[in-house]
Amino acid sequence: MVNRQRETWRPPSFRASKSLSSRLIFALRRFFDLQTSSIWQDLAAELPEVRGTVVDVGCGAQPYRALLRGNVEYIGIDTADAESRFGYSVPGTKYFEGSTWPLADGSVNYVLCTETLEHVLEVPAFLNQAARCLIPGGRILVTVPFSARWHYIPYDYWRFTPSSLSKLLNSAGFDDIAVYARGNAVTVASYKTIALILLLLMPQAKPPLAAFALRLLSVPLLPLFLILAVIGQISLLGQGGDDCLGYTILATRAGDPSGKCPAIAELKS
Repeated sequence: MVNRQRETWRPPSFRASKSLSSRLIFALRRFFDLQTSSIWQDLAAELPEVRGTVVDVGCGAQPYRALLRGNVEYIGIDTADAESRFGYSVPGTKYFEGSTWPLADGSVNYVLCTETLEHVLEVPAFLNQAARCLIPGGRILVTVPFSARWHYIPYDYWRFTPSSLSKLLNSAGFDDIAVYARGNAVTVASYKTIALILLLLMPQAKPPLAAFALRLLSVPLLPLFLILAVIGQISLLGQGGDDCLGYTILATRAGDPSGKCPAIAELKS
């Protein structure tokens, strides 16, 4: 499998949510895409309270920018190969080459990094950049997948545990580290079964006749598809488990002992 260069099936790319129709489509996607829904729920508890300058690293289509308030200075940055590797090219994004972020030392209040860390080969260096750009007491929010397929092949390198995330962030100069599981075994089971139905409902790289036949086979499964989405959404209201979709991580740049922010913790309690 080391010679694999692409996936056999890939979910549709996110699109910038600027129009009402695109926002409605994204809301519908969140209902069926439990991974995205779980991230949205955690970020919705945190981002509206953020102030100052926010850098969204690996921002892609900037799907969570809408959760920030209007008085926030938003900076979206991504690597120069974001379009060739991941299919994202969004106007206003700062694209850069190399490992050094195009930001001055201590110039931002908040770093947002959603579903990006698994695509970074040199994770310690990446987190060191986050610490460098943050003011003392500034915060970072990271999301990573756990129960997730190998995606954006071959640029998907890691799956993290709470233990590894804590050690990596602490080594980069962060403290007040909190890791929250997104979902539980019920969420994962629903998510994986939905993914199997999607292979029939949205076939890719198939001859037209074969694609039509697969869609026809998916029709009897549509009620189950809807039921699983409802079950998955209900399961997200409960406590996270050891078998989960992924993790949301909050941490504070060392230097300010008052940097704690309990927003997500309050939501999960």
